[in-house]
Amino acid sequence: MKILNNKNKNFDKILDTFLSQRKAKFQINSVSVSKIINDVKKNGDKALLKYEKKFNQNRKIKPSLKEIKRSIKSLNPKVKKAIDNAYSRIYKFHSLQKFKNISYIDKLNNKLEYKYLPIESVAIYVPGSTASYPSSVLMNAIPAIVAGVKRIIMINPGYKGKQNPAVLYAAKKCKINEIYSIGGPSAISAVTYGTKKISKVNKIVGPGNIYVAAAKKEVFGDVGVEGMIAGPSEITIVGDNYSKPEWIASDLIGQAEHDELAQCILISKSRELIDKVKVEIFKQLKKIPRTSIAKKSLLNNGILIHINSDKKIIDVVNKIAPEHLELNVKNYKSFIPRIKNAGSICLGKYAVMAMTDYNIGSNHILPTNGSAKFSSGISVNEFYKRISYINISKKGIEKLGPSVITLANYEGLAGHAQSVKKRIRRK
Repeated sequence: MKILNNKNKNFDKILDTFLSQRKAKFQINSVSVSKIINDVKKNGDKALLKYEKKFNQNRKIKPSLKEIKRSIKSLNPKVKKAIDNAYSRIYKFHSLQKFKNISYIDKLNNKLEYKYLPIESVAIYVPGSTASYPSSVLMNAIPAIVAGVKRIIMINPGYKGKQNPAVLYAAKKCKINEIYSIGGPSAISAVTYGTKKISKVNKIVGPGNIYVAAAKKEVFGDVGVEGMIAGPSEITIVGDNYSKPEWIASDLIGQAEHDELAQCILISKSRELIDKVKVEIFKQLKKIPRTSIAKKSLLNNGILIHINSDKKIIDVVNKIAPEHLELNVKNYKSFIPRIKNAGSICLGKYAVMAMTDYNIGSNHILPTNGSAKFSSGISVNEFYKRISYINISKKGIEKLGPSVITLANYEGLAGHAQSVKKRIRRK
């Protein structure tokens, strides 16, 4: 892994180049994505099945209830129990995120209300094919359940006609009755525009590969999508002399094993820690099944940064705006007020990111690629619409109307002015 020192000449420029190079890797040929989207939009299930056969060797769009039950029956009871435990904790934390409606009556007897209404239908995208993420089912669906979404469907690409039993069990736990064995841009198109077998939805949420992300951008406007980029994973760790090198190395590897495009960064004032972590990474990489993926991620997108002041560390963290941030330092409390850009922040040596991926209760679908500067992770709020209700009294329009007429005329909107003027009692 590369080592960067903030005392080096052009440190900031080098860091900016490093971050932008990774972003450039997310740029794909959108023409091919658009072609797939338009094909499914035009030809429906026939086109959808064509792409499933091509990319996932899958010959079926929707698994039968019998197939789902048989698959779930094969699941290890220990895994079921772990999913049950995660469900309970995630539901508890997200149930605390409910919003209260606002009702306000002013002294002129005008009534203003602001109400939260659940989105009617949502598709949750759960990555699949050769991978399986039951945790992502829970992270997507539970906030929607808490918000009161009536129709939740799951799109999850199977492989050779099979979906992962743990993913199916998690969907059952969330009472999801509509399950489709589809993925990629074709799946995004199907739930956006509808087919004979799949009714379209109002919003799509959930992480996917760069092709899924590109497809969601393409269809946005015809359907809602989450207000963030949920792309390949990221972690930034801040460590000090009190940090355990073997722990930090395992945290970096744990993120790197997700994807070759995952980004893993360690920042520390201790050069000794950086050197020890580098050695530990080399040792531990040999011990995981996804060694090849993790190694490519660390070599291409990983970086170890030696910085000599807390202020500069905070500046760099805010510039990176990581999906996951671990403050594995003794004085982490002094960092908290000054860090503004991160998807989630783990505080202290026991708060490991991997725990937040499963059953602590917070959501693991978070903004990546620097989008934590302006967006947040999935929450109950993602599944609400907010509507204002306005009831203006006779006294209210007579008192406030003249001021509105003045502003409307100033802006050259005479029609606005007239629509107010006609409602004011002539004196």
